[in-house]
Amino acid sequence: MRILILGGTTEASALAARLAGRSDFSPLLSMAGRTSDPRPLPIPTRIGGFGGAAGLAGFLGEERIEAVVDATHPFAAVMSRNAAEACRQAHVPLVALRREAWVPQDGDRWIEVASMGEAVQALGEAPRRVFLTVGRLELASFAAAPQHTYLVRTIEPIGNALPVPNVVAIRDRAPFDEMAERLLMERERVDVVVTKNSGGAATYPKVAAARALGLPVIIVARPEKPSGVEEVASAEAALDWLKRLHGRTP
Repeated sequence: MRILILGGTTEASALAARLAGRSDFSPLLSMAGRTSDPRPLPIPTRIGGFGGAAGLAGFLGEERIEAVVDATHPFAAVMSRNAAEACRQAHVPLVALRREAWVPQDGDRWIEVASMGEAVQALGEAPRRVFLTVGRLELASFAAAPQHTYLVRTIEPIGNALPVPNVVAIRDRAPFDEMAERLLMERERVDVVVTKNSGGAATYPKVAAARALGLPVIIVARPEKPSGVEEVASAEAALDWLKRLHGRTP
């Protein structure tokens, strides 16, 4: 069975590892190409977009794809919409591998907002030391609040994405460790953390560290994903879905 995995997440990598070397599946992993040095994976990989839903539908037909797993980031709303529409057009089964969102625990000081613009407003007017972990593409919104000092952590260099007087850039990649996150926040005298509700274990240590230190966390809610798409919450469940589908294939 020819499978397309729309990836870029820990879950996509985990599913790729489970499919590697199997004789019953022929997987292809697609990455958006936003990371210049992605970790190598044990299955064939393509880099780049498809040209919208119509382009993806054409690709599915050309490559004779028989199933699609949408394992994109929880905030990749456009890609998920395109995947749902392309699979509808091409009559290809689709499952969404969506990790569960984080939920507040006792001791958390969350300020939940719906957008990056609201996150900027939630920082307030008084200068603060902000640990900003929202991804390079979202940094521009915070240029509207140049009075703050920003500690920015990204995988890729931020360049001039955040043109403010006081910014410290850190390049690092998950998974992270709670104790290391606490030490980082203490060393940099962080006042507030700003992040997306990405879910998953790899980046959760910053949330746990903020709780331990009594720091507020401004957390941006996930965008809506397409309705009517079957969902699973783990790579194991996605593989089970593929096995069931393969078992029904003539």
